[in-house]
Amino acid sequence: MKVGTRESLLAMRQTDIFKERFGALHPEVELEIISMKALGDIDLTSPLDQMSSVGAFVRELDDAMLRGRIDASVNSLKDIPTKMQEGLTIPAVFERDAVEDVILPCPLDELPEGATVGTSSIRRQMLLKEVRPDLKITPLRGNIHTRMSKLDSGNYDAIILAKAGLDRMGIVRPMYALDPKVFVPAPAQGTIALECRSGDAQNEPLLRELDHRDTRIAVDLEREIMKQMGAGCSAPVGINAKVEGGRISLHAVSYGYTPEPRRVDMTVPADYVSSDVQGISDYLIGKKDSIA
Repeated sequence: MKVGTRESLLAMRQTDIFKERFGALHPEVELEIISMKALGDIDLTSPLDQMSSVGAFVRELDDAMLRGRIDASVNSLKDIPTKMQEGLTIPAVFERDAVEDVILPCPLDELPEGATVGTSSIRRQMLLKEVRPDLKITPLRGNIHTRMSKLDSGNYDAIILAKAGLDRMGIVRPMYALDPKVFVPAPAQGTIALECRSGDAQNEPLLRELDHRDTRIAVDLEREIMKQMGAGCSAPVGINAKVEGGRISLHAVSYGYTPEPRRVDMTVPADYVSSDVQGISDYLIGKKDSIA
């Protein structure tokens, strides 16, 4: 099986995680890893929100799958557009890792007035402006080590990253979690996903064995809300769901659709129907003034 991945250290580490889990189930299957650069790795100047519609971090991998150059790819699920290219599917998502964002090198409330915080995420920028309007927010692109190097060099007083990426890379340094019920994470944050061609009779069944049921239920809800909102991967929207028994706890926030941000804190039946999702989506984009 030919498996594609981005060339970044984090992407390669996530591919190693896939190799470990897949190899434990199917040691007889030979895996060939093919790495490539993505648009989001090459273009470090364009704002991410202007690149989200093309799948800045997955387009090259998707195209390679459709051309038959690779059979599958390993991605961060939050980078996969909800409107995928025709002919592709997500056979498996791994059990979710840490979902929250973290701030380095000190707690948010300890930053002095006017401190400079680095992030290129529009969602994170809007959340920061709501909680600490005094802060100066400056764009920050690059891989994890590049971003931390810019922090250590004094270019920023603090930066915000996803905890899952730091954990996967084994990075241990002072970092402070931001409450995910307030600082709501991006949809599917903390989740590794596998992609392959739809109907691939040889590989799709094997990859589906790695799917984690509760994570799948949660991220499917998050992505369906995003899809019905018409929001891209880099939209100023946070959505986080978690399966708790027979229900799903849901926290969401949206910016820019209405004069004031809109928040959702509720539970949804695990067997929710389309109308449940539509009501939530319509509320978040201001189409309705209540979820009911």
